[in-house]
Amino acid sequence: MERKRILTGDRPTGKLHLGHYVGSLANRVKLQDDYECFFIIADLHMLTTKPEKKDVEAIAENAREMVLDYLACGIDPEKSVIYLQSAVPEVYELNLFFEMLVTVPRLQRIPTLKEMAQAAHLEEMPLGLLGYPVLQAADILLPRAHVVPVGKDNVPHVELTREIARRFNFLYGEVFPVPDPLVGEVPTLVGIDGAAKMSKSLGNAILLSDDPKTVEKKVFKMYTDPNRVRADVPGRVEGNPVFIYHDIFNPNKEEVEDLKRRYREGKVGDVEVKEKLARALNAFLDPIRERREYFRRQTGLVDEILYEGTMRMREEGRKTLIEVRKAMGLAGVWNRISRGAERRRKKQEKGGTDADEA
Repeated sequence: MERKRILTGDRPTGKLHLGHYVGSLANRVKLQDDYECFFIIADLHMLTTKPEKKDVEAIAENAREMVLDYLACGIDPEKSVIYLQSAVPEVYELNLFFEMLVTVPRLQRIPTLKEMAQAAHLEEMPLGLLGYPVLQAADILLPRAHVVPVGKDNVPHVELTREIARRFNFLYGEVFPVPDPLVGEVPTLVGIDGAAKMSKSLGNAILLSDDPKTVEKKVFKMYTDPNRVRADVPGRVEGNPVFIYHDIFNPNKEEVEDLKRRYREGKVGDVEVKEKLARALNAFLDPIRERREYFRRQTGLVDEILYEGTMRMREEGRKTLIEVRKAMGLAGVWNRISRGAERRRKKQEKGGTDADEA
């Protein structure tokens, strides 16, 4: 039996961070042995909020940095397809077909779109941003994916994709699977500021490629319990970002529980708690940094991976669009017109006309 397919990816805005890892990357690495995986560098999506020329010119280098992070985390290009979205023409065509199956009010109900517009400081929402989830549906369904690993905030986008797949199949016949979202064990990771989820644009992220000293500096800037003014004051563990990170990244559970107990009792200071967190984070990141540097030194490797993956995705897209056009009846329309034109051409070559035949 053929393996089921996965589609997920990232916008090429630069290097990835710990939030990306716990939200999706860890799942991708686990699943690539059991699923046929397609990982998209979603540069068309980036244009919805960053259309300036300088942002477009940065795509190639940002894409390379992201692929290095993929490889460093354990994604294997021999098992998975990594490709550039804008270099696959079929995604544009499928997006257009899907736009006919969705209403504007339905798109306006997706909560993340307004958040994205606000984060990009847009006074009005561009049409491309409103249609972001439709393009995302085209990304997912072009390789006919069955599963979509996503962060918690993207689940509504996958739900729209499911609706589009059902709508298309109802109107034209069964072409697409109805994909399921797969949310990571840690749906969202709070940033070091403790105020919002981790994000490079908010400046509250620890990058997978940060060196040990940078990690230490960022950890010591982390938000803790604002009501705890001295080490001998009992502190709050629940919701405390430092302890959230300890729970996720510190494998020494006895140490974590000891720190929690003493923190609640006012018997440990923030310095010790943060020192041990920085040590745990660097131990977690050391092998990732080492693999990243190994792949970075192989000149042209990342470009080759992207090129081969994109060519593979083009072939998959071509196969899907053949089925889509056939199901919709568009292939028949063009075939009838082209056959009629061919018959006329042949008659003209023989010197005859339809009038002569009549």
